[in-house]
Amino acid sequence: MSNNNIKPTEGEMEILQVLWAKGNCTVREVHEALDKKESGYTTTLKLMQIMHEKGLVDRDTSSKTHIYSALINQETTQQHLVKKMIDNVFNGSAARLVMQALGNKSASKEEIDLIKAYLDKLENK
Repeated sequence: MSNNNIKPTEGEMEILQVLWAKGNCTVREVHEALDKKESGYTTTLKLMQIMHEKGLVDRDTSSKTHIYSALINQETTQQHLVKKMIDNVFNGSAARLVMQALGNKSASKEEIDLIKAYLDKLENK
Protein backbone atom coordinates (compact mmCIF):
# COMPACT_ATOMS: atom_id res chain seq x y z
CA MET A 1 0.00 0.00 0.00
CA SER A 2 1.45 3.35 -0.97
CA ASN A 3 1.76 6.20 1.53
CA ASN A 4 -0.89 8.24 -0.26
CA ASN A 5 -3.43 5.46 0.26
CA ILE A 6 -2.98 5.10 4.02
CA LYS A 7 -6.42 5.99 5.32
CA PRO A 8 -7.23 3.81 8.33
CA THR A 9 -10.40 4.64 10.20
CA GLU A 10 -10.38 5.28 13.96
CA GLY A 11 -11.34 1.66 14.66
CA GLU A 12 -8.69 0.38 12.27
CA MET A 13 -6.08 2.56 13.98
CA GLU A 14 -6.99 1.00 17.34
CA ILE A 15 -6.42 -2.47 15.88
CA LEU A 16 -3.17 -1.39 14.22
CA GLN A 17 -1.95 -0.02 17.57
CA VAL A 18 -2.48 -3.48 19.11
CA LEU A 19 -0.73 -5.24 16.21
CA TRP A 20 2.20 -2.80 16.29
CA ALA A 21 2.59 -3.27 20.06
CA LYS A 22 2.09 -7.04 20.23
CA GLY A 23 3.10 -8.27 16.78
CA ASN A 24 1.20 -11.18 15.26
CA CYS A 25 -2.19 -11.76 16.93
CA THR A 26 -5.39 -13.69 16.59
CA VAL A 27 -8.69 -11.82 16.41
CA ARG A 28 -9.40 -12.93 19.99
CA GLU A 29 -6.10 -11.46 21.22
CA VAL A 30 -6.78 -8.15 19.46
CA HIS A 31 -10.36 -8.05 20.75
CA GLU A 32 -9.25 -8.68 24.34
CA ALA A 33 -6.50 -6.04 24.06
CA LEU A 34 -9.04 -3.48 22.82
CA ASP A 35 -11.23 -4.16 25.87
CA LYS A 36 -14.31 -2.97 23.97
CA LYS A 37 -17.34 -3.90 26.03
CA GLU A 38 -19.74 -2.16 23.64
CA SER A 39 -18.65 -4.17 20.59
CA GLY A 40 -18.51 -7.91 20.22
CA TYR A 41 -15.90 -10.31 18.94
CA THR A 42 -17.65 -10.56 15.57
CA THR A 43 -17.35 -6.79 15.11
CA THR A 44 -13.58 -7.00 15.65
CA LEU A 45 -13.40 -10.00 13.29
CA LYS A 46 -15.33 -8.17 10.54
CA LEU A 47 -13.21 -5.05 10.88
CA MET A 48 -10.01 -7.10 10.64
CA GLN A 49 -11.37 -8.89 7.54
CA ILE A 50 -12.05 -5.49 5.94
CA MET A 51 -8.55 -4.34 6.91
CA HIS A 52 -7.16 -7.43 5.17
CA GLU A 53 -9.12 -6.59 2.01
CA LYS A 54 -7.78 -3.00 2.18
CA GLY A 55 -4.19 -4.24 2.51
CA LEU A 56 -3.67 -2.87 6.02
CA VAL A 57 -3.07 -6.30 7.60
CA ASP A 58 -1.90 -9.71 6.49
CA ARG A 59 -3.68 -12.92 7.46
CA ASP A 60 -1.99 -16.29 7.91
CA THR A 61 -4.61 -18.96 7.26
CA SER A 62 -2.27 -21.96 7.53
CA SER A 63 -3.80 -23.07 10.83
CA LYS A 64 -7.35 -23.18 12.17
CA THR A 65 -6.82 -19.93 14.08
CA HIS A 66 -5.95 -17.14 11.69
CA ILE A 67 -3.03 -14.92 12.66
CA TYR A 68 -3.03 -11.26 11.66
CA SER A 69 -0.08 -8.88 11.33
CA ALA A 70 0.20 -5.22 10.35
CA LEU A 71 1.28 -4.65 6.75
CA ILE A 72 1.78 -0.93 7.14
CA ASN A 73 4.64 0.54 9.12
CA GLN A 74 3.78 2.45 12.30
CA GLU A 75 6.22 5.31 11.77
CA THR A 76 5.29 5.75 8.10
CA THR A 77 1.60 5.74 8.98
CA GLN A 78 2.07 8.28 11.77
CA GLN A 79 4.14 10.55 9.52
CA HIS A 80 1.53 10.39 6.76
CA LEU A 81 -1.39 11.07 9.09
CA VAL A 82 0.38 13.93 10.87
CA LYS A 83 1.35 15.53 7.54
CA LYS A 84 -2.25 15.19 6.38
CA MET A 85 -3.49 16.74 9.64
CA ILE A 86 -1.00 19.63 9.42
CA ASP A 87 -2.09 20.33 5.85
CA ASN A 88 -5.84 19.95 6.39
CA VAL A 89 -6.40 21.19 9.94
CA PHE A 90 -3.51 23.59 10.64
CA ASN A 91 -3.17 25.15 7.19
CA GLY A 92 0.31 23.68 6.74
CA SER A 93 1.71 25.02 10.02
CA ALA A 94 3.57 22.43 12.10
CA ALA A 95 4.10 25.07 14.79
CA ARG A 96 0.34 25.53 15.21
CA LEU A 97 -0.07 21.76 15.58
CA VAL A 98 2.65 21.57 18.25
CA MET A 99 1.28 24.56 20.18
CA GLN A 100 -2.24 23.10 20.04
CA ALA A 101 -1.02 19.68 21.18
CA LEU A 102 1.00 21.09 24.08
CA GLY A 103 -1.81 23.45 25.05
CA ASN A 104 -4.40 20.66 25.21
CA LYS A 105 -2.44 18.01 27.10
CA SER A 106 0.17 18.43 29.79
CA ALA A 107 3.53 17.06 28.70
CA SER A 108 5.73 15.34 31.26
CA LYS A 109 9.18 16.72 32.04
CA GLU A 110 10.67 13.81 30.08
CA GLU A 111 8.51 14.63 27.05
CA ILE A 112 9.46 18.31 27.23
CA ASP A 113 13.15 17.35 27.44
CA LEU A 114 12.73 15.13 24.35
CA ILE A 115 11.00 17.96 22.47
CA LYS A 116 13.79 20.42 23.44
CA ALA A 117 16.48 17.95 22.34
CA TYR A 118 14.71 17.42 19.02
CA LEU A 119 14.35 21.16 18.44
CA ASP A 120 18.05 21.66 19.26
CA LYS A 121 18.92 18.93 16.76
CA LEU A 122 16.79 20.61 14.07
CA GLU A 123 18.30 24.01 14.81
CA ASN A 124 21.87 22.69 14.50
CA LYS A 125 21.34 21.07 11.08
